Amino acid sequence: MPELPEVEHVKRGIEPFVVNQTIEDVVFSDKVITGKKENRDTIIKQMDLSMFKNRTKGYKITRVERRSKYILLYLENDSDRRVIVSHLGMTGGYFVVNHLDEIIVPNYKKHWHVNFKLSSGKQLIFSDIRRFGEIRNVDDITAYASFKDMAPEPFDENALAHYQQQLKLGKYKNKPIKQVILDHKVIAGCGNIYACEALFNARIHPKRTVQSLSQKEQQRVFEAVVDVLALGIEQGGTSISDYRHADGKTGHMQDYLNVYKKKVCPVCNGPIETEVIAGRNSHFCPNCQK
Repeated sequence: MPELPEVEHVKRGIEPFVVNQTIEDVVFSDKVITGKKENRDTIIKQMDLSMFKNRTKGYKITRVERRSKYILLYLENDSDRRVIVSHLGMTGGYFVVNHLDEIIVPNYKKHWHVNFKLSSGKQLIFSDIRRFGEIRNVDDITAYASFKDMAPEPFDENALAHYQQQLKLGKYKNKPIKQVILDHKVIAGCGNIYACEALFNARIHPKRTVQSLSQKEQQRVFEAVVDVLALGIEQGGTSISDYRHADGKTGHMQDYLNVYKKKVCPVCNGPIETEVIAGRNSHFCPNCQK
């Protein structure tokens, strides 16, 4: 699943091509159309396709933002302002092309679902192989429940204080730290890959409960999360399976992973263990992480 660094790169990839462009038309794939007819919210959520098109076509994209793992397209049409909120799900991605055939990854070309045709002549295409992604058209991001109580961006100056305050809450004290740092109310945008890597770098076992950690250890975990997310952005994200940039190219963070899907610890040469924690596969070194 694309995490914060991957979504950041998708955002950066589409931004120069879509800002100040008017959406002249919106075209949906047969899968999206059929899903709606069968009362399934395939990709386009909580709005019928005609209303979605009506509230998108003719609008100018004024800016693009990333919030946690979401991409936000801010729209304006005369006095009306709206926001397209996108989540890439497991295998979603945006591509900017002149024609669909220019998408260089065959599976993404085959599994396109929404085509925003821009005034520049280019097309902003949302593809999703497994169709777990979501696109919403809302009045304001506060209208979308997932943004309620979301933590600050991890790079914000108040993110550490927010994290420390959250860890004091009773609902977290007996939970594994791995589970807690995946909660976007605690840290925004940290997913499974980066959580595994951060805990390895912080030398903290993923099953340690929050209350078992000293304040120094808690801060070490947070700083490790921020550092590994920053490295992920620097390296263009992690392309282990399906993730691609908006131009179809891969990231390089997979070359810098220490424990995720690895067999041997790079520090002690001991075996990397895998265990399901809070429903997610966790990769860790039992010797180095205590």
